[in-house]
Amino acid sequence: MTQSHPHSLQSRQRGRPREFEVDAAIDRAIGVFAERGYHATSVGDLTQATGLTQGSLYKAFKDKKDIYIAAIERYKLVQTRRFEAALAPAPNGREKLRAALDFYADASTGQSGSQGCLIVGAVADLASLDEDVARVVRGSMEARATILARVITEGQADGSVSTEMDAVTLARTALCMLYGIRVVGKTAPTREELGAVVDIAMKLFD
Repeated sequence: MTQSHPHSLQSRQRGRPREFEVDAAIDRAIGVFAERGYHATSVGDLTQATGLTQGSLYKAFKDKKDIYIAAIERYKLVQTRRFEAALAPAPNGREKLRAALDFYADASTGQSGSQGCLIVGAVADLASLDEDVARVVRGSMEARATILARVITEGQADGSVSTEMDAVTLARTALCMLYGIRVVGKTAPTREELGAVVDIAMKLFD
C-alpha cells in the first residue's frame, strides 16, 4: 500500500492559492478592470483589490494579461447565468427581450452603472490588445448574441416578435442596444430614464 506524503501535499497547498481564493480574487479583479480598463490597471491595483500578494498572483496567473483573460471568462460565465435566469420566467419571446433590456438597465444604474461593464471596457481597448484577449472578448459578445437570436427566434415562432427582419439581424441590433445601455450607465442615468429607453427599444420588435 502506497503511503501518502502529507508534507509534500501541504507544501503544494501553501505554494499556490486555493481555488476558492483564486475565484474570489478574479471577482474582485473584474471590478478593477471594468472601472479602469486593462491598460490603466496596474498589478499593484490588482494586489490591493484581491488581497493577494504579487507573489501569490503570479503563482496563480502568468501575468496581467492572464488575469484579464480569466476575469473576462469568469464574467461571461457568471453574467450569462444571471442573464438566462432573468429571461427564463418570461412567457414568450417578446417578454424575454424586455427582460433582457431590463437586466441591462438595472445593471446600468447605481454602483454597477458607474463601475461599468467589463466587456464594454474590453471592446474599447480591443484595438490595442493582442489576439488572445481579442478572441475571448469576441467570444463573450458572440455568446450573448446567440442567446438573443434564440429568444428572437422563439418570439417569431410564437407570434410575439415581428418577422419582417431575420433573427440574426435583430439579435445584432439588440446586442448594440444592450451594450449601449451599459455605456450610458457610466453617465449616472436614473432607472426611470433607462426604463423609457427600454420602452422605445421594444418598438423595434413590433
